Amino acid sequence: MNAYFQSRPGPCARIRRLLFGAVLASLVAGVTHAAQRPPNVLVILTDDQRWDAMSCAGNRLLKTPNMDRLAAEGVRFANVFVTTSLCSPSRASLLSGQYARQHRVQNNFTEYPNDLPGYPRRLKDGGYETAYIGKWHMGEDNDEQRPGFDHWFSHRGQGNYFDNEFNDDGVRRKVPGYYTAAVTDHAVEWLRKPHDRPFLLILGQKAPHGGPIQPEPRFEHALDHVPIPRPANADDYAAPGKPSWLKESYPTWHGLGGPLYGQKEYDRFVRAYLATLLSVDESIGRIYETLQSLRQLDNTVIVFTSDNGFVLGEHGRVDKRTAYEESLRIPLLVRYPPLARPGTVVSNLVTSLDLAPSLIDLAGAKPLRNIHGMSWKPLLAGKRTRWRDAFLYEYNFEKQFPYTPNVRALRTADWKFIRYPHGDGSPDRFTAELYDLVRDPLEQHNLIDDPRFASKRRRLERDLEKLSRRIGPDSMPVYEGITNVLPKY
Repeated sequence: MNAYFQSRPGPCARIRRLLFGAVLASLVAGVTHAAQRPPNVLVILTDDQRWDAMSCAGNRLLKTPNMDRLAAEGVRFANVFVTTSLCSPSRASLLSGQYARQHRVQNNFTEYPNDLPGYPRRLKDGGYETAYIGKWHMGEDNDEQRPGFDHWFSHRGQGNYFDNEFNDDGVRRKVPGYYTAAVTDHAVEWLRKPHDRPFLLILGQKAPHGGPIQPEPRFEHALDHVPIPRPANADDYAAPGKPSWLKESYPTWHGLGGPLYGQKEYDRFVRAYLATLLSVDESIGRIYETLQSLRQLDNTVIVFTSDNGFVLGEHGRVDKRTAYEESLRIPLLVRYPPLARPGTVVSNLVTSLDLAPSLIDLAGAKPLRNIHGMSWKPLLAGKRTRWRDAFLYEYNFEKQFPYTPNVRALRTADWKFIRYPHGDGSPDRFTAELYDLVRDPLEQHNLIDDPRFASKRRRLERDLEKLSRRIGPDSMPVYEGITNVLPKY
């Protein structure tokens, strides 16, 4: 009996045990709630940044330590492409997961349709606090707040590198200073505000877009000591087998013989383009450190990407709008420690269509319907999954910029077939290109008329048609021919 009474806990011990159990249950519930809480999402979007314009992708002219840190601590997707290399259509594809012919934003003067779902709305409906800060660029004259965002800080059209007027949640105000610093300041300020829900922040940079290209003054001469080599394929615009519109466009705004976005000299042009990214890289560092100080860094999916690539003299071209690699390929870095193994490089064919379903998947939000993109969440985690082996590229002729005809192309892992539906206005000119990307990564040798590759051409053309039909009806403006009118700066 004595032993029995001695082994029973007294009233105080029982109370302590009950309290301990309650506290433990509360802690477990808190941990479970934290584990179930969706991650924050931060998307940093540059404008016209080609895939190799960062040192982690092998660029020897430019040092980007903060982009490199995202790659080292997360995943670098090495083969990422846009399906239309033009700002507004590509931005709409990034948001919606759809090809341009379906989302209907087919040029730089079209608004993102208010009735078109996208990942910002899906995350907002799923309980996220959402914000857009910086360059939107769908609709030239409209800076009104777009659906899907709780906070809006943007401007009309392209914006300027210095001293912009922003619409700050309905209040328009002039913000002095360099663009990259101004939007980063605002993003840091917004991040430091209390957030009782997971957040989505899209930070749209202007750099390195031109018209003309203007680096931040403190970086204006940062690359003066760097020799700028001329691309090995700069002069193949007039080579046998190349479409004649390349040669015709050479002296225009989109050609290497044109005004080079106000820089006039090739070396200055490339240095200015790269120097704007020095400010962007610093901005990434500031955002990273802000999240770190708020203890939100590892609970935030950080995505760094761009709306399209940019041609720096290859094929005698500048700008984008073509199906060549320099125009198609963009960077994609993703840092999210719970899934992404540090230093991973993914080689799958990823497209701009994949961003929306991937972020929705990571956030656990309601999936989008009738889209063409795929979630790269399994790739982020290193899992095997069924993936695409080809994608369609499309560009529609613009009367405002009549230096490139209509373009349709199929890109596979090893091959590229390009077709110009209206040709060059004459039936005796080349209207298609075929490249073996393994043996000819610079796309210098058009194999379209080589009989050895006739079956390859037929197969790729057939696949292009099949994929095109699956996407939906294809309509394109009539190609009116290239004019040599140069815009004035």
